[in-house]
Amino acid sequence: MSALERDGRVLRCRISAGRHGTLDGPAMQEVAGALEKLAQADPADPDGVGAVLLHGDGENFCTGGDVRAFAGAEDRYGYVHGLADTFHAMLRPLVGSPVPTVTAVPGWAAGAGMSIVLACDLAVGGRSTRLRPAYPAIGFSPDGGMSWTLPRLVGAARARRILLTDEVLDADALAELGILASVVDDDAVADEAAALAHRLAQGPTAALGRIRGLLDRTWASTLDDQLAAEADSIATCAAGPEGTEGLAAFTEKRRPRFH
Repeated sequence: MSALERDGRVLRCRISAGRHGTLDGPAMQEVAGALEKLAQADPADPDGVGAVLLHGDGENFCTGGDVRAFAGAEDRYGYVHGLADTFHAMLRPLVGSPVPTVTAVPGWAAGAGMSIVLACDLAVGGRSTRLRPAYPAIGFSPDGGMSWTLPRLVGAARARRILLTDEVLDADALAELGILASVVDDDAVADEAAALAHRLAQGPTAALGRIRGLLDRTWASTLDDQLAAEADSIATCAAGPEGTEGLAAFTEKRRPRFH
């Protein structure tokens, strides 16, 4: 069964399988290919993808890799390194996506599942949602960019505490830290995340992509560099079809129709 599904302008990507939400290797490769293809697409294409929605197919979003397979591997270094490489081949185009990325996070997101949540733009959780690094519990250090994304989201000191103590973060803490964009009833997580993805997909896709790009580069930029990038980006938006429609809608006192 394919891990991909088009739902209007939303690309739905399944990244885990089973009730426990084990990370699905073949699905990761399929999603990675779709995200790489998306990076080459025209953001102004009205029939193109306007948002990506990541989800699992069980009661938990994703509880990480198959630990029993780790334990049974003859060459553990080679086996785990290969899995990490496959995982990272999906994470890179996910973080670099030209359109917004949304995650539906019911239940647990642990290990690689937590890394995926941290890598997405907006995550929707339920009252029972829990995140945990989980790597120290099996004597591992993190992968999936967790050591890069977490300190950028919560600060270096708090990230150090969460990772070193293998802290379990509940929905209230995740909302306070900004890791979850919204918290809803457990049975509403999938619908709320889908509604958010569709709302973003109907927005100004090119402009949203430029916003993501500006946010991504801010950590490595000086203020002057960022101001120059912002000036170029806003002028490009103003001269493009989305800016034209947005300005027309404003002057005509109507809602913009970007797609």
